[in-house]
Amino acid sequence: MTALLTLDQARLNQTFHVASVTAPEWAPEWAQWLADIGFLPGERVAVLMRAHPGNDPLAVRVGHSTFALRHAEAACIVVTPA
Repeated sequence: MTALLTLDQARLNQTFHVASVTAPEWAPEWAQWLADIGFLPGERVAVLMRAHPGNDPLAVRVGHSTFALRHAEAACIVVTPA
């Protein structure tokens, strides 16, 4: 069985596939926003960098694009190892 984790928990430079995207109750629009910028099931994704101090934001590559995501946003993205 493949372990599921969220993107904020992912190791740097390890490739994953997006399994699903959820949104917190207090920000339901995040799921659509993340889908709009490319975080769709099956897409390849990797965490490239974490800011210091505090590891927030994260530089994340999805497909051929790179984005800065806050820790809370990355926690909405469930991934599986590629």
